[in-house]
Amino acid sequence: MALIELFHVVAAERAVATGQTIKEGQLVSLNTSGEIVIQGASHPTVYGIAGDTKSTSASAMPGVDAGWQNRVSDYFDETSASGKMTVYHSGGEFATDQFVAAVAVLTPFDMLYAVAGDFSDANTDGSGVVARLTQAAGSYPSGVPGVDINGDMALSGEQSNTYIELKLLV
Repeated sequence: MALIELFHVVAAERAVATGQTIKEGQLVSLNTSGEIVIQGASHPTVYGIAGDTKSTSASAMPGVDAGWQNRVSDYFDETSASGKMTVYHSGGEFATDQFVAAVAVLTPFDMLYAVAGDFSDANTDGSGVVARLTQAAGSYPSGVPGVDINGDMALSGEQSNTYIELKLLV
């Protein structure tokens, strides 16, 4: 549901394949036409992390209710104007809530793999190592005054407001 760009090296723009639903923060691959598709067993090689959302049903912005949308005319599709998606690759550091439950028990510098577009502790899709964990799963501060994390309220997200921080290796 969310990607927080802490530091990135390359922000490429690539056309998105027809029929794809991709959440910001998920891992993506290229199809044989060079278009962005969600990473999975049929496209195991990770190209990078999606920096935009292509959806017809929900927003994937960090800390935002899924029913909220940036512009009404886009209907949750941040790629509607150009047909292209921002994809971060070639390194960088990110926080995301797009990971399988087993990642929540990993510790810093453990290896991360990709499975069905999410970060995983197992190489089941044959992606190879795509990242290293730099901060174990936990709440992420929103910057809004409160009492949850160092004086800030927790940033909401799909994983019960839990995010991981990672160093991208692809």
